[in-house]
Amino acid sequence: MTRRTRTQGPVIRREAQVQQTTTDQRLLAGKGDTGWVHTDPWRVMRIQAEFVEGFGTLAELGPAVGVFGSARTNKGTPIWQAGVEIGRALAQAGFAAITGGGPGIMEAVNKGAAQAGGVSVGLGIELPFEQSLNKHVTLGINFRYFFARKVMFLKYSRGFVVMPGGFGTLDEMFEALTLVQTRKVTSFPIVLFGTEFWTPLLGWIRETVLAEDYVSEADLDLLTVTDSVDEVIRAVTQTPGRTAGT
Repeated sequence: MTRRTRTQGPVIRREAQVQQTTTDQRLLAGKGDTGWVHTDPWRVMRIQAEFVEGFGTLAELGPAVGVFGSARTNKGTPIWQAGVEIGRALAQAGFAAITGGGPGIMEAVNKGAAQAGGVSVGLGIELPFEQSLNKHVTLGINFRYFFARKVMFLKYSRGFVVMPGGFGTLDEMFEALTLVQTRKVTSFPIVLFGTEFWTPLLGWIRETVLAEDYVSEADLDLLTVTDSVDEVIRAVTQTPGRTAGT
């Protein structure tokens, strides 16, 4: 018995998997079901488009530093003001500041960078609730996919500053740290700003995770922890992974 077989590019279909029409027929059909627009193969094209747009927009950006932090931080608070100072200091040091482009600490950093005449980058993300790029972004891109956005942060930042934040901030910090630890990317500095905020987490990592040999002492040396804006700039522009003040 001959098995029904059809080859579609790299895909082989047999028996019940054989489609009744060819790809060309579906492409050239003047009318028909538009549901295909929402299927996974079409999403690949959208994903590709996001990478093309991101690479094309940021290719000439020059040296840049990514800054992560909470969207919930209120304006005028000490940590918000520190974000402004970090953005300003990065611009004065010749670096573009890249944030998620949202409110809170992200807006503070973008504001500082823009006021200092630097490039203030916002990499926005589509969320269930409305959130647009803040007004201090001078170069912005909105993404549908978190992973495409993360690639842009990693590709175009030569270091990261992580300010206090929630799950999103922690996700970004640990992903960057994991990629450096596993040498999937060239090592770059990761600075945690705010010793009071980060000390309990680092204590747990040292007393539990390190104590049970899930990480090494060298892994912890990848992080710099500081309350000094000047130390942030020194860390991200010079030596990765060192203790503040050394």
